[in-house]
Amino acid sequence: MTCAKRLYCKYLYTLTGEPVSPGFVDYDPEDGTVLDAGFADSIPSDAEVLDGAVVPGFVNTHCHVELSYMKGLFKRGTGMAGFIDQINALRDVAPLEERLLDISREMDLMWHSGVSAMADISNCDDSFAAKAASPMYTRTFLEVFGTEPGDCGAVMDSVRALQKKARDCGLDAAPTPHACYTMSPQLVEAASAAGLESGYLSFHSEETPEEEEMIGKGSGRLWDNRKAAGMSTPPVTGGTSLEYFVDRLAAVRPLPVKEHVLLVHEVCMTEAGTELVKKALPGAFIALCPRSNIYIHDALPPVEMLRRSDLPLTVGTDSLSSNESLDIVSELFCLQENFPDIPLAELLEWACLNGARFLGKEEVLGSIGKGKKPGLVLIDHISADGRLTSSSASYRII
Repeated sequence: MTCAKRLYCKYLYTLTGEPVSPGFVDYDPEDGTVLDAGFADSIPSDAEVLDGAVVPGFVNTHCHVELSYMKGLFKRGTGMAGFIDQINALRDVAPLEERLLDISREMDLMWHSGVSAMADISNCDDSFAAKAASPMYTRTFLEVFGTEPGDCGAVMDSVRALQKKARDCGLDAAPTPHACYTMSPQLVEAASAAGLESGYLSFHSEETPEEEEMIGKGSGRLWDNRKAAGMSTPPVTGGTSLEYFVDRLAAVRPLPVKEHVLLVHEVCMTEAGTELVKKALPGAFIALCPRSNIYIHDALPPVEMLRRSDLPLTVGTDSLSSNESLDIVSELFCLQENFPDIPLAELLEWACLNGARFLGKEEVLGSIGKGKKPGLVLIDHISADGRLTSSSASYRII
């Protein structure tokens, strides 16, 4: 019978209650099952006390790990139109062998930094083998594009074939729409219907003012970009891209849609938008990717307003085409620096527990409780008042 191991730490965030200091965790070293955790009322004199915060494993709710070979290639601050131009120019810049090595490296880095689960976007099968081999749980969203209504059937046939490849690798995977500006209305509806069959959907929503101007007014850089490329554009509605997406969902499923829908970015979310989401998409979660938003648009979501809305927030890294690393602690530090009233415990709830809830894995992941296997992670260089610092980094304990 395996002997339990006990660790002591300066701060313990179980996310099942208030943080404690000092804390302890008892766990099975063979499979990581938590046996007990809480306040350490006494610590043996010869015990090692980890100098930092022990937290559950993170859940990265928005990543494009297959784009890891694009690290450092993109200009910053180009807006979405400029970013799309760079994606189109650079997508095939590296050979397959190099791309696969970069994917494996970043998967390993994420695991060892404490990411226990991930919601990942795939446009091809490059990442499937690395995700299947990783101890990290992943749900793969097979993202589709296509602005021409007549191409909808062929696009859906292609993504269904990709879904079979993913499932043959043992991955949970299903189609998902990308965003309103890269898809015909017909394809948004078809991809959404297919994704909802799995119970999960991911959608890049209200990421940039260019997107809102395109849908609301039929103008702007993104509109011009699509027209210059000879692509059809979505209908001009006079409303928001979020309203447009909800209307597309309503065309295939009576509202409210109760499946887990991840709205990624929401830089342009309004209070009216939060009310629409709560009414039409009661199973919705928001994925915050702040460093990506700054990288592309030099903007951030209205996080304080989102907090007041009580919509469940999660944290993602986006891809290395729009970020310097796939590091969750760096995302949390960015949020803390820009929204200093948010306590670390709440940031961790977003990065751990809410992400697990989105993936339907909260019984195992997301918090440190008896019988769970969330992974145990140390965050070092925590300040005396319990805040992240510019030196904070995370390391997997188990």
